[in-house]
Amino acid sequence: MSTFSAIAARLGEQAIELPSWAFGNSGTRFKVFMQKGVPRDPFEKIADAAQVHKFTGLAPTIALHIPWDKVDDYGALRRHAEEHGIALGTINSNTFQDDDYKLGSVTHSDERIRQKAIDHHFACIDIMHATGSRDLKIWLADGTNYPGQDDMRARQDRLADSLRKIYDRLAGQQRLVLEYKFFEPAFYHTDVPDWGTAYAQVMALGDRAVVCLDTGHHAPGTNIEFIVATLLRLGKLGSFDFNSRFYADDDLIVGAADPFQLFRILFEVIRGGGYGRQSQVAFMLDQCHNIEDKIPGQIRSVLNVQEMTARALLVDRVALEAAQREGNVLRANEIFMDAFYTDVRRDLSEWRESRGLPAKPLAAYAASGYAERIVRDRAIGKQAGWGA
Repeated sequence: MSTFSAIAARLGEQAIELPSWAFGNSGTRFKVFMQKGVPRDPFEKIADAAQVHKFTGLAPTIALHIPWDKVDDYGALRRHAEEHGIALGTINSNTFQDDDYKLGSVTHSDERIRQKAIDHHFACIDIMHATGSRDLKIWLADGTNYPGQDDMRARQDRLADSLRKIYDRLAGQQRLVLEYKFFEPAFYHTDVPDWGTAYAQVMALGDRAVVCLDTGHHAPGTNIEFIVATLLRLGKLGSFDFNSRFYADDDLIVGAADPFQLFRILFEVIRGGGYGRQSQVAFMLDQCHNIEDKIPGQIRSVLNVQEMTARALLVDRVALEAAQREGNVLRANEIFMDAFYTDVRRDLSEWRESRGLPAKPLAAYAASGYAERIVRDRAIGKQAGWGA
């Protein structure tokens, strides 16, 4: 049996959630770029996401962003997704696009505004009941721009109180997933800037409160795989937002800037028990496709994650651990690098064919005619994008 054959079954355990907003129009601080064929509503976003799963077999769920994906009937949206062969996943809240939140949302000094933000999360939980979603993901733009602008400790107290109220509203197996980001749009201090702050807040809440790690939300030079290993060790790594960055939160295609970093992260995920059907860690893309086509961009992204997962699974763990015990630095590094440099692309093509999937998903999608059809069918109407 070949080395790849030994890991083939484990590749079948992979599931990568897609973000609904990746299919809408997006851009930079300076310009939102329009593309032809972009979805006009959440139903069309789901149809596009289903194409990614159809050609890769890797993306069985789509995350929603509220209120961007607000509809009158979430039961109908859920049935629509199921008819397309996928399911609705994480519900992402939004407390950063309302004028009331200029100085904060759940950490705001004004009790009225804090309650407004809390009520929004209550509404998101109601949506979770209708969609069958497990996770409520919270990313906060809260923070300050100037020294003395607000009491940083008081904001942490208000954050803890708000999160407690939201957490207590969860039911069954629903989870609160707290995301962190070290800066932007608050530049002097951010209320949830790092994994330690996020960990401290979720630890105070309970077992169903966990941390989300976004690969673009760290200072340059941060050892992200160490954070992964630590949160897994502590039992508090709840989910990933995969993307790629050169400078800050660039939200580029995952693996585009540093595929070796993606490999190192996935190795720690696997080593720490965060991969596979028995794991509670959710994997999601969080990207914007501003200059490339959106559906092919998502296909390319999930394939990049799959390729680095395969390479990470190929690490000879027995030999590596032996070299580590012996203190054989060069041998340990060689074993690690051998797996990273292994070209698994042909093996993955054959793996896909063995499961009734196209060997080359991007080419198969291009030949399907779907892109031309949505350009024609969606020529009229308001396109979805940031904020809608």
